[in-house]
Amino acid sequence: MRPKNVAAATVLTAATLLPTALAFALAPGAAANNSGGRLVASVSPTTVAPGGRVGLNVEGCGTRTGTARSSAFGTVNLTPGNLEATNLFGSATVHRNASPGTHTVTFQCDGLGGRTTTVSLHVTPGAARGGLGGSMGQVSPGEIAIGGALVAGALGAGVWYLRRRAEPTA
Repeated sequence: MRPKNVAAATVLTAATLLPTALAFALAPGAAANNSGGRLVASVSPTTVAPGGRVGLNVEGCGTRTGTARSSAFGTVNLTPGNLEATNLFGSATVHRNASPGTHTVTFQCDGLGGRTTTVSLHVTPGAARGGLGGSMGQVSPGEIAIGGALVAGALGAGVWYLRRRAEPTA
C-alpha cells in the first residue's frame, strides 16, 4: 500500500471507531464509583422482562471476589473474568414476579465493606414471549386456508414445470 493510502485508511478507521468507543464510554449502564479509584459496572441488557437473563460485569475491583445484588434477582457471586482479576462477571435470572420499573443493581467488591457502585436495571411489564418473538398474534382459519392454498399452488406449479421439462421435444 502506498503511504498516502495507509494514512487515509488509518484516519478512516479512527473516524469509524471513535463513535463506538464514545458510545461504550457513555453507555447508560456504566457508572463510576464515587469512592477511591475507578470502578465501572454494567448490566446487559439494561431492559429485561421478568424471567429474562442479564449479564453482570464490574471492572476495577482488583480482587477475586465480589457480588451483585438487586431486588429484581437477589444476590449473585461474581467470578474473575481473567487471571489478573481486572473484571468480575456473572449472570442472573430476573424473578418471574419482579415488579415492573427501575431496579438498582449494587456491585460490591471484596465482600462486605468493600467498594460499591450501582447501575439501573429496567424490568418491563409482562413475560417475554418466545417462538416468533411476539410478532405473531392469533391466526384465523381463513389465513390458514389462504396459506395452504398458496403452498399447494406452488407445489402444483413445481410439478407442472418439472414434468414439462422432462417431456421430449419433437
